Amino acid sequence: MAANMYRVGDYVFFENSSSNPYLIRRIEELNKTTNGNVEAKVVCFYRRRDISNSLIQLADKHAKDLEEEKRSPSAPELTEKHKHQLRHRELFLSRQYESLPATHIRGKCSVALLNETEAVLGYLDKEDLFFYSLVYDPTQKTLLADKGEIRVGPRFQADVPDKLLEGEPDDRDLSKLEVKTWDPDCPLTDRQIDQFLVVARAVGTFARALDCSSSVRQPSLHMSAAAASRDITLFHAMDTLHRLDYNLTTAISILVPQGGPVLCRDEMEEWSASEANLFEEALEKYGKDFNDIRQDFLPWKSLTSIIEYYYMWKTTDRYVQQKRLKASEAESKLKQVYIPTYNKPNPNQISVSNGKPLVVNGASGTGGAQSLNSGPGRACESCFSLQSPQWYSWGPPSMQCRLCVSCWAYWKKYGGLKMPSRGGEEEEEEGEGDGEGEGEEKPAPRPAPTEVRSRGHGQRQSAYSIPIRNSGSPRSSTKTRQTFLLQATRITKLARHVCRDLLRLRQAARRPFVPINCAAIKAECKSFLNS
Repeated sequence: MAANMYRVGDYVFFENSSSNPYLIRRIEELNKTTNGNVEAKVVCFYRRRDISNSLIQLADKHAKDLEEEKRSPSAPELTEKHKHQLRHRELFLSRQYESLPATHIRGKCSVALLNETEAVLGYLDKEDLFFYSLVYDPTQKTLLADKGEIRVGPRFQADVPDKLLEGEPDDRDLSKLEVKTWDPDCPLTDRQIDQFLVVARAVGTFARALDCSSSVRQPSLHMSAAAASRDITLFHAMDTLHRLDYNLTTAISILVPQGGPVLCRDEMEEWSASEANLFEEALEKYGKDFNDIRQDFLPWKSLTSIIEYYYMWKTTDRYVQQKRLKASEAESKLKQVYIPTYNKPNPNQISVSNGKPLVVNGASGTGGAQSLNSGPGRACESCFSLQSPQWYSWGPPSMQCRLCVSCWAYWKKYGGLKMPSRGGEEEEEEGEGDGEGEGEEKPAPRPAPTEVRSRGHGQRQSAYSIPIRNSGSPRSSTKTRQTFLLQATRITKLARHVCRDLLRLRQAARRPFVPINCAAIKAECKSFLNS
C-alpha cells in the first residue's frame, strides 16, 4: 500500500512510451482535473541520452575534475563496467515544469545531489538511486553547476597563518582585514544608547518628511516612522557614535548637519513598485536562485542589492500575506494519490513461456517456441544470455534485437544497456573489413549454430552469431545471411595468385571480421607489374 502511495516531493518514474526508458520527475503538485483525473505538476530531470554531444563532453570534463579533486590512494579504481553504469545513474536537473497524468507513474526512485565526500560506487549499490551535479537548461541548451553543491576540498579551505612572534612585523594587507565597528565596553550606559537611537529615528522621520520622493512613497507619518526605524538608520547612528568615540553631543550634531538632517535609505525604499513586482514574479519562478533572478528579471540591479532586498522583503506584511495565501492553496490541493501497480502486458513482448526458461539456440528448443522469437539464434543484446522467461524487442524493428527480462528492466529504469560494449576492436575490424575488402572474395554464409562442424571453430562461430553492437545504441551492426556474388576485376583475380604469401584466402574466410591489408597487397602487385 505504501509503495503505491505517491506524495508531493517524491521522485518517480513516468512512462511516456512503451519502448523508451522511463522519465524521471519530482512531484511538485497533485491537482484534480474537472473530469476527475489526477495530474501531477513535476520538475524534469534529463539523462545523458537526452542532451547533445557537446554538453556531454562538458559533463565528462566536470566529472573528471571532481574525480581528480577527491582522488585518494585508498579509493578503489573504477572498472569500465562501473564507469558505464555510473553514466546511467547521472541526471541533469532542470527548471522546467510539466504536467503529466498520475496514471503514468511506474514507481518511486531516489535522486540526490552528488556528494563529493562519498565514493561514487555507493550509488551503484542501491537500487533506483540517481545523482546529479549539473543543471540543464533545455531552452538555452546550457549546462551549469548547481548552486547547491557541497563545497569541500582544498579550494574551499581557509589558510590559517602561523602565529606571529613578539616583535615580528605583520606583512598582511591590513585593508582587507575586518574593521571594528562597535565596542561593547564603551563608557555609555544602555539607557544613553537607547535615547540616542530614539533621536536618530526622529531625525530620520523628519528627513523623510522633507524629501519629496520619500513623501510620495510614504505618504503617511506612520509609514515614514516605520521606514526610519529600520536597520539602515540604526546602523548609521551607531557607526557615527563609534567613530566619534561615543561622544553623544558631537554625534547628535553630526546627525543634523548644516544642510539638513541626514537621510539613510535602504533597498526597500530604493526599489520601485514595478521592480518589487518583478522580484516577486522571479522569486515564484526561480526560488532563491538570485543569479538567475538578476540575469532574467533585474539585470540593472546588483546581486548584493537583490539579496539585501530579499531579506528585508521577508519582514514585510506582503511576505506574510503571500505565505498565508500559499498555505491556503496547499490545503485545498491533494497531498497524496494512490496509483495501483501497472500490470498490463508491454507491447514489446515477443514471447511468453509461462514462467519457464525459454532455451534459444539449443536442442531442447521446440519448433513452437522458436516461432515465438524475433529470430532464431539471437541472444540478449546486453548480457548475451540465451535463456529468459520473457523476451522484449529492442531498437529498430529492422534490426530484430531483443533483451531479456532483467536487461529490459534495466533499460527502462536507467536508459542504457547493463553491460558495456565489447570494446572497439571488433567494431573497428568490422568497419574496416567492409571498406577495405571491397575487391576480395566474401566468405560463405555461416551455417546454422545447430549444425555439426567438422573443424574446431564452433566457439568462434557461436561468438559471431551474437550481433556486434554499439555502446548503448539500438543501431546494432549485424551481418545478413543472404548469399550474394561480387564481380571481381582482373587485377583482383591476379592479386590472389601473385600475393599468396600476404593474402591467405582460407584463413580470411574463417575470420571475416579481420581486415585484409589491402595497402600491402597493392604495393606487392605494383612491384610485380613493374618488374
